[in-house]
Amino acid sequence: MEKFDLIVLGSGPGGYVTAIRASQLGLKTAIVEKESLGGVCLNWGCIPTKALLKSAQVFDYIKHSDDYGITIENFDKNFDKVVNRSRNVAQTMSKGVTFLMKKNNIKVFNGFGKLSSNKTILITKSDKSIETIQGGKIIIATGARSRELPSLKQDGESIIGYREAMTLKKQPNDIVIVGSGAIGIEFAYFYNSMGTNVTVVEYMDRIVPIEDEEISKELEKSLKKKGINILTSSEVQNAKVINPESVEIQIKSKDGNVNTLNTEIVLSAVGIKTNIENIGLEEIGIKTDKDKIIVNDFYMTNVKDYYAIGDIVKGQALAHVASAEGILCVEKIAGHDVNPLDYNNIPGCTYCIPEIASVGYTEKQAIEKGYDIKIGKFPFSASGKAQASGKSEGFVKVIFDAKYGEWLGCHMIGDGVTDMIAEAVIGRKLETTGYEILKAVHPHPTMSEAVMEAVAAAYDEVIHL
Repeated sequence: MEKFDLIVLGSGPGGYVTAIRASQLGLKTAIVEKESLGGVCLNWGCIPTKALLKSAQVFDYIKHSDDYGITIENFDKNFDKVVNRSRNVAQTMSKGVTFLMKKNNIKVFNGFGKLSSNKTILITKSDKSIETIQGGKIIIATGARSRELPSLKQDGESIIGYREAMTLKKQPNDIVIVGSGAIGIEFAYFYNSMGTNVTVVEYMDRIVPIEDEEISKELEKSLKKKGINILTSSEVQNAKVINPESVEIQIKSKDGNVNTLNTEIVLSAVGIKTNIENIGLEEIGIKTDKDKIIVNDFYMTNVKDYYAIGDIVKGQALAHVASAEGILCVEKIAGHDVNPLDYNNIPGCTYCIPEIASVGYTEKQAIEKGYDIKIGKFPFSASGKAQASGKSEGFVKVIFDAKYGEWLGCHMIGDGVTDMIAEAVIGRKLETTGYEILKAVHPHPTMSEAVMEAVAAAYDEVIHL
């Protein structure tokens, strides 16, 4: 039986990053993966969806080429090629993780891993044989999968989850997307851009409900302008497959009326279910609560030498959160002096067009926390770079504590804002005040100027508005 200082169960962006950092710290490390290195993020989530969205964006540019003085008379999309490009990007990234495992001397075990006594893991391989390995420490990073509603059972063909949504054999004429979080909205934008009739059904009273209310309103306005049908305060009562190309879905609205829609495909995007079943938690005695493994600030479970990170613990279910948790966890194991992760300074991004990026408190949350606040907004319609780019929709909104100038929150919607939000994350981490952001010279013309201008608006010093 081969022994390691550390075994990581799962190779998503939490698992493989954790393994690499552990190896850098001198720990003999192994990783166990049942499917493909990189997990859902690299193979079925973050990366391939961005490839799909890029194809949609390019197609949008071509459709509006006249706006830029360029005439293209004959053009069309090839749905199969769009999907294949996405899969090729995912495969390239997964191969990159394989290279990183070799580079960092991390041994990879392919198969389904299950926790067993004495810090061993039983690995069931594809040929049903079982291999046993042992670790001094074990980090569980098994991630999550698409959650199923009782009223919306997935069959993988007509009622689908995110995996099937990115590998459909043909483009549907129409699709109903249930859920308007990042996954639902990104697919809504993609399929709408490709020419599919899209309806989004959201249980809450607004789309992207975790975002600032003004962001939700702006995105809804933009998506409706693109022709996406949006039903908020609506609940799916039942979905019935009539034939291979027709699903009857009953939707209850806020007023109690039940309407029936017929669609070719239903995509369930109502959140995630953690992968904590059948991995031996009960046998080891590891405690869980509400589908999550209970851990302390440094990701140790109630059982000594067992840790858990990523989607299976409390906190935002985001790739960059899982990576940060894993690094913090192994550095603590290695004896480093580390601080707990600040979950109020985690950026969230949605990659539809226009993009959404945010960090910190929303306006409503800041008020509920008792802060006296200053708010500044700057529309991209007043940005020279945005106008020149033909991408002038959206705005930057900043929220500051009026008393001390603390940067409480930043919320953006517009072109490329997912690449801009890091300024706010770093600024908040360094406890930067609004005055310091205002006096930091931003390059002109750039989209990032809008951050400075929004801060200026909060302090009644805005120039270009």
